[in-house]
Amino acid sequence: MNPPAVEVRGVGKRFGEHVALDEISLIVHEHEFVSLLGPSGCGKTTLLRIISGFERPTTGRVFVHGEDVTAVAPDRRPTNIVFQRGALFPHMNVAENVGYSLKLRGWSKDRISNQVDEMLALVRLDGLGHRGPTELSGGQVQRAALARALAAEPRVLLLDEPLSALDLKLRQHMALELRAIQRKLAATFVYVTHDQTEALVMSDRIAVMNQGRIVQVGTPREVYTRPASVFASDFIGETNLLPGTVESVSGQEVTIALGSGVVGRAIAPALLAIGTRATLSVRPESIRVRPADNGGSPGAGQLAGTIREIAYLGSHVRVEVEAGEGIALWAELRDEEVVQLRVGSAVTVSWSTSAASALANPGS
Repeated sequence: MNPPAVEVRGVGKRFGEHVALDEISLIVHEHEFVSLLGPSGCGKTTLLRIISGFERPTTGRVFVHGEDVTAVAPDRRPTNIVFQRGALFPHMNVAENVGYSLKLRGWSKDRISNQVDEMLALVRLDGLGHRGPTELSGGQVQRAALARALAAEPRVLLLDEPLSALDLKLRQHMALELRAIQRKLAATFVYVTHDQTEALVMSDRIAVMNQGRIVQVGTPREVYTRPASVFASDFIGETNLLPGTVESVSGQEVTIALGSGVVGRAIAPALLAIGTRATLSVRPESIRVRPADNGGSPGAGQLAGTIREIAYLGSHVRVEVEAGEGIALWAELRDEEVVQLRVGSAVTVSWSTSAASALANPGS
C-alpha cells in the first residue's frame, strides 16, 4: 500500500507566546484535492507553509510520500506552491516565467519549450507566452502562476488562496478550472481558502480549521449535512442555530427543548447526555413552512410560528418566522411555496429529523 501523499503528525507551531497550530494531524491521499478551510487567523496558511518548508514546526513531523521532510528545504521537497498573488517575474514574459525552474534544473531548450507549451495549453494560455505580466488580466496572471508551479511536475501542489484577489465571477470560473486541471493531471492538491463555496465545489475532502486546530475532516457533503460542531455548522453555509437543552435521546436521535414548551428533533453526531445544553442546527433549505390552518395543530417536531418577513431573492424566497419567545428562524422556499404565505400570518414550521444536527455547545 502506497504511503499518503502528505502526512502531518502532531504538528504544533508557536510564534512567541502565540499558538498558531495546536498538535495538528492530517492525512492527504495521493490524487486527492483537500481544502484547508477556516477564518482568517485559524492557522491554515501556517500549516501550508509548514508542509511546503517555508516554516518549521515547533513540534511534530511532516511526511511527503512517506519521506520525512520536516527538516528539508523548500526547494528540495517534491512540492510546489502557488501564492495568493501570482508574483510573476516582471522582467520575463509568460513563457520564460513558466520555464524558469526547468532552466535551473538543466533541462534542454527543446524539452523546456515543449513543457511550457503543454502547461500553457493546460491552463488555456496557449498563444500568450510572449506577453509580459503587465499585459495579462488578473485571472491570466493566476493561470500563468499555476502553469509555472505545474511545469516542474511536483508530486504535491500547495495553493494559498490563489483566487482571493479575483472578482466573484472570475473566482467561480477559476475554481472549476482548477478542479478540472487537478483531475486531468491526477495530481495531489492541498488548497487553503476561507471561502466555503470554493471548498465545497472543488474538494474531495475538507479540513475545517479554527483557532489552530482541525475541528472536522470530511467530504463536502459530510461537513455540510453533518457538521461536527456549532462552529463548523455556522461557518460552512448558512444555518439556523437554536439553543436548548437535551430532553431525550434514542440512539442518534435527540429531542431538544427550545423554550416555551417548544421542542425540536435532530441527529446527534456525538453522544449527548439528557439535561445538557446543546444547539440544534437546521439549514434553511431543509425547513418547510405552511399556513397553520392547512396542517392542524403542530405535532412533535413541528413549531407554531408567525411570519415576520418575506424577501424575494431571485433563486429562492427567504421567509423569516418567529416561533415562540426568543426563537427565530428562516427558510429558503421556492416561489410556488410562498403563494399562500403572508407577513403576520400563522404558520407551522417543520423539518425532517435527519436534516437537523444536535451539537454540543462549546465548553459544555
